[in-house]
Amino acid sequence: MVTEILHIKNLELVASCADMLQIGTRNMQNFDLLVESAKTGMPILLKRGMSARLEEFLLAAEYILDSGNDRVVLCERGIRTFETATRNTLDLNSVALACELSHLPIIVDPSHGTGRASLVKPLALAARAVGAHGLMVEVHSDPRNALSDGQQSLDFSQFADLISALGA
Repeated sequence: MVTEILHIKNLELVASCADMLQIGTRNMQNFDLLVESAKTGMPILLKRGMSARLEEFLLAAEYILDSGNDRVVLCERGIRTFETATRNTLDLNSVALACELSHLPIIVDPSHGTGRASLVKPLALAARAVGAHGLMVEVHSDPRNALSDGQQSLDFSQFADLISALGA
């Protein structure tokens, strides 16, 4: 189970219940949280900040690595640009470059990267083509009635179609 940690004060409790800690986009540059999370020794999923350059993203991961924890997975989840047709702009250039510049695995979140369920499959396939090590995809039994992020969630049938297209 992957659970996002928001505050250092909750770190011990969350770490006792989770298999992996997620540092979300809004906390990518919360360096105290990065260091303290690293000290747990748990795997850490680090999401790219919404306005972070690739260099800043990789340097944030260095805080975790320098704290003695090499169990880091990067997550590209889109960045904020001038484009308003999608929730974010999924930066697949950075995925390919991160694979060149870093030894860390990187996954892609096309759900948050676009905010549109119709774009999840093509961008998931593109993520695979540029070298992503995995995907994070939102799935819901009834996206239209989801309490949050329904517009970017696949239903079970769409998810099965994605898995098939990926050959998984």
